[in-house]
Parts: sequence; C-alpha cells; structure tokens
Amino acid sequence: MIRRNTLISVMVLALAGALFIIFKSINMEKETKAPMVINPPGLYDPAPNAYSHIAVVPAGNTLVFISGQGGETADGQLPNDFRAQLKQSFSNLDTALKSQGLTFSDVVKLTTLIVDHNEEKLKAFTEEAMRIWPDKKFPANTLIPVPRLALDGMLVEIDVTAVKR
Repeated sequence: MIRRNTLISVMVLALAGALFIIFKSINMEKETKAPMVINPPGLYDPAPNAYSHIAVVPAGNTLVFISGQGGETADGQLPNDFRAQLKQSFSNLDTALKSQGLTFSDVVKLTTLIVDHNEEKLKAFTEEAMRIWPDKKFPANTLIPVPRLALDGMLVEIDVTAVKR
C-alpha cells in the first residue's frame, strides 16, 4: 500500500511539474511575442520627433493594417486648420483601432503624409504624438511631405500597422 501511495504521489508531482512547465512556456511565449521598439546606438535619438527607428514584431502576432485616415469627420466635414485635421486623423485611427480591440500602444508603424510640410506642422505632429504615446514608446514612422492628398483641402493623412496578440 505504501508503494502504491508513493507511486501515485510521484505521478501527481510529475504531472504538476509538467503542467507548470507548459503554463510557464505559454506565458513566456506571450511575453516574447510582444512587439519592441528599438533605437540602436549609432543612430540619433528620434524621441524628440516622436518616433522610433525600428519596430520588431515577433512571429505569431497578427498584423492589422489601417488605411490612411485624414482629418474628415464621420459626416465628411474637413476643417481648414492643420492641427484640427491632425487631431481628427488620430481620432479616426483610434476609432479604427478600437474596432479591432486595439489601442495606440499596439501601433508599431505609421506613415504620415503632410501637405506643404514645415517646422510648424512637424511641431504640431510631435506634440500630438507625445500626447498619444506619453511613455515615449513611439512606433516607427515615415513622414512624407506631399503637394496634395486625395481630397481638396486635406492636409494630413496617417496610416498605421498595429499588432494584435
């Protein structure tokens, strides 16, 4: 009887140990699947301009691509002011992200198109990005000055790639 109880105890401990290892590896897999932003030594610090040089997305994540969002409201209105359009662009992106169960912290890449780009518009973009990513874990971003966008009066358009884990 003692041998049987000992054998059962050993088997229960072995099973518990195996389950612990399985659950630990699942948690580690979730941890290692988290996207990372990287600013390697040898490149200038892009944080003052509200972006990172590199975004790494480990395998096993789902990428979500959101088309460029401009400053138009849901009813199609487009303000004349650059900052108002910029804020609305980010609001539109927030709506699209939320529709997929995501937030701006899930964004790894932006492409920003700005009509007649200048330092004042860059400052406005940077201020809004600092508000959205206060932890300064900015996504990678390519800002492209353009002469025109799809709609008359459209001054900014931003598309994003986000990661769903």
